[in-house]
Amino acid sequence: MEDFNNWKDLLNPEFYIKLGGFWLILFIIFAETGLFVGFFLPGDSLLFVSGIYSIDIIRETFGSTGSDFLDTFILASSVAFAAIVGNEVGYYFGRKAGSTLYKKQDTWLFKKKYLYQAHDFFEKNGALAIIMARFLPVVRTFTPIVAGIVKMDKKAFLRDNIIGAVLWSFLLIFAGHYLDKLFIDQFGIDLKKKLELIIIVIVLITTVPVILKFLFGKKEDFSKYENHKFDDEE
Repeated sequence: MEDFNNWKDLLNPEFYIKLGGFWLILFIIFAETGLFVGFFLPGDSLLFVSGIYSIDIIRETFGSTGSDFLDTFILASSVAFAAIVGNEVGYYFGRKAGSTLYKKQDTWLFKKKYLYQAHDFFEKNGALAIIMARFLPVVRTFTPIVAGIVKMDKKAFLRDNIIGAVLWSFLLIFAGHYLDKLFIDQFGIDLKKKLELIIIVIVLITTVPVILKFLFGKKEDFSKYENHKFDDEE
């Protein structure tokens, strides 16, 4: 059992892998969109690092299949399923009660500006937003809620949800697994010993565009949502 020693552990995907393994990974992926509280937890980096540890994770949970590819496939498929279910929960919450979030006061866990940003992202990118949002921290947490609020077609949402979840989980997990093998075989570098650097690089790749848009992009007028009427309010 991994011990909690520092708040920085909460940002370290290796901590969660050693703490709860397979089942905790699935819960975090589900919670990010299904419970809308996981946006502060490692998402992309968790999947990449899980790919590095995929053989160990599956062996400790179910027993190894004897195939690196199959073990990694099982992990990626399970993560994709958790991501799909999480998005569906977020979507149906949005359809039933999501509009009330626009009236909710900010807390340390919930910021209305994230909901507004997801709403704009959805409006600008249409149905592709569901797929694209998977690769954007914070945005992926609130986009399914917005899709539910605006009453996106259920079948279309499910289709794009599946595509986005499969692409996200398989790309990151398989990249982690096979890049680790490549670096060991070709350069003698064990990525498990470079996790801090890897996490920093992934965080920069996924968050820098969001930060740049926030600092230098056109300021959005979010007041337009304050008195907006949604279908379930009309």
